[in-house]
Amino acid sequence: MSRIQNTVQREQVGELEALAIRHPQFSAQLFLQGAHLTHYAPSGQGNWLWLSPQAQYRQGRAIRGGVPVCWPWFGDPARNPAAVARQISSTSAHGFARHQRWTWVTVDESDDAVRVVLALDASEGFAPLWSGQARVQAEFTFTGQGCRIALITENVGTTPLALSQALHTYLPVADVATAEIHGLDGAAYLDTLADWQRKQQQGAVRFVGETDRIYLQHGRLRLVTPANCRVLQGEGSGSAVVWNPGPEKAARLSDFGAEDWRNMVCIETANAADDSVTLPPGGQTRLVLMLQNG
Repeated sequence: MSRIQNTVQREQVGELEALAIRHPQFSAQLFLQGAHLTHYAPSGQGNWLWLSPQAQYRQGRAIRGGVPVCWPWFGDPARNPAAVARQISSTSAHGFARHQRWTWVTVDESDDAVRVVLALDASEGFAPLWSGQARVQAEFTFTGQGCRIALITENVGTTPLALSQALHTYLPVADVATAEIHGLDGAAYLDTLADWQRKQQQGAVRFVGETDRIYLQHGRLRLVTPANCRVLQGEGSGSAVVWNPGPEKAARLSDFGAEDWRNMVCIETANAADDSVTLPPGGQTRLVLMLQNG
């Protein structure tokens, strides 16, 4: 590990250890459990990520909000492609990476940026959860203009490795009824609330009640609200998940206020459903999210 500079400091939040990044141009908070980013903001601005006021910081429990890392599978194991599902021995959604403590590998600092690399070795000790063997790194690069997250997976086993994954980005909105997602017009999607029927998007994505869709394309997406526009640019991703729980599901969710659904939207850079990835022994894949102003 490189020498800790003044910009990056360890801090304890509840039961969890985090890295607090305080740069003249931006600030960020990154938890070692789950490689979980909960805060990013250019100087003078509020958090670009939504974080539940009821979030809990406990070992073995995912934090509600920020950017959870869903790996090495996304969603319900039983709803994954057969090649992914047959490797999974757990019934838990969204994999195990978000509950594990990652290793802090390095930090690089400059006048304009901070880069932090965390790693998780899932080649040993995970047999009760899945049959794969992999190492994964999460690279976070912060500047005053935006942040970049790269999730890099290497198959260190001797057989092909199938996986699905997502960077599950929670974004704040003043009122979800006035929010729109642009960049998906004409895209096919799976509507998980309608028995996974395949449908086609017409125009911008708008929110009326619960929404849970896997769009089978991903490129440059824009979340547009009366207050601002955020751009999410994906690389190594052929799918995007759009989610808002709506009022009924929100009332059943843990660490989530009954009215919080009005103030957040999830846009997830993913390899999900038809877009799952199979790596040969020694193969790598890279999933990247760039979050910037529009």
